[in-house]
Amino acid sequence: MRRWRMGLPALAVLAAGTLMAGCASNSSVPAASGSAPIPSVPVVSEAGAATPRLVLTYEGGLLVVDARDGGVVSEHALPGFNRVNPAGDGRRALVSTAGGFRIFDAGAWSEAHGDHAHHYRSVPVLTDLVFPAQKPGHAVVHAGSTALFDDATGMISIFASDKLDNAALPATEVVALPEAHHGVAVPVSEGKLLVTNGNEETRNTVKLLSAPNAQHRRTTVAESNQCPGIHGEAVATDQAVVVGCEDGILVIKDEKVSKVDSPDAYGRIGNQAGSEASSVVLGDYKKDQDAEPERPKVFSLTDTATNSMELVDIDYSYSFRSLARSADGDALVLGTDGKLHIYDVKSGKEKTSVDVVGPWQEPLDWQQPRPSIHVAGDTAYITEPATKALHLVDLKTGKVARTVTLPEVPNEITSIKG
Repeated sequence: MRRWRMGLPALAVLAAGTLMAGCASNSSVPAASGSAPIPSVPVVSEAGAATPRLVLTYEGGLLVVDARDGGVVSEHALPGFNRVNPAGDGRRALVSTAGGFRIFDAGAWSEAHGDHAHHYRSVPVLTDLVFPAQKPGHAVVHAGSTALFDDATGMISIFASDKLDNAALPATEVVALPEAHHGVAVPVSEGKLLVTNGNEETRNTVKLLSAPNAQHRRTTVAESNQCPGIHGEAVATDQAVVVGCEDGILVIKDEKVSKVDSPDAYGRIGNQAGSEASSVVLGDYKKDQDAEPERPKVFSLTDTATNSMELVDIDYSYSFRSLARSADGDALVLGTDGKLHIYDVKSGKEKTSVDVVGPWQEPLDWQQPRPSIHVAGDTAYITEPATKALHLVDLKTGKVARTVTLPEVPNEITSIKG
């Protein structure tokens, strides 16, 4: 069953005086670069091709895995609950841990050289370099920059993704929002920045800020306060950015903000997966405000080209770690029935499904491991905590190409291109 909902006309673009994220005392200034030693200087060897790697978390540490065959490269102890995020340079990951976002060098990278590239490998290193954050939240890579959000302070750290190094933190712009909240910041083309505004009680505002001027200040280009419970972000074709609301989704495109309403009074889209190969954004969809947790039986497809939403009813459920996109833009949903479901985003029709893991149920605690999906190239990497398994699914053939058993129970997963 499919249900369509057309978006409202784009909200007016607001001209504003000099602002920084809508705060009267706002300023946007370069932060001092930091430096810290690393344990040793690893030996570097040249490789004949790129070496893509996965970085996974487990309770008390990190695993590095060869993305080609699932072989374990290294293991790194790091106490506590940690999260992993792409850093944006194809070599490093950012670990959300106590004190902030810590730089992890996964030990594989490529360097362009004329009409070809040279490829290198080294031992992965958990550096001592940390972007400070009292409560590290979302880390977003887009338009050549990486934005890190501190939920405890409302501070955003922004740096050029390709300027990361193991010797010192890169030059970093710090943007201070009016109030702390669980928010997000998205770097946009031409140096612009999309930010949320809110506090611990409510968050319903999104602002598109200009690039910094000569005085390191940003102005508000467009905004909307029509997004209760803002959560999540994704990017589609034509530089369209979406953020989820409890009653729909906002589409930010061409310096305008449009609202696409959910067909239900409470229709929360809190997690999204975008593809720059498609105008359609895959999102979850929850309609029971009192459920703890809700086990949804529907997901959303929002077309940023037409500002329309389609809801797709399903006979399984999923979690916030179940959504991904293929290289050509197909929607991927890892179901509690153990199957990887693949959908055409324009029609909402299921193209095929692949049996991957055993049936499972979403844990009550969001931090607890559950089957998760991560896509790199034409491979979907799917974890199965119950068996410590990592499944490599070939999206071209629609088959499980390889399954390996990991030494630890996997939780979160990201990758580097190498």
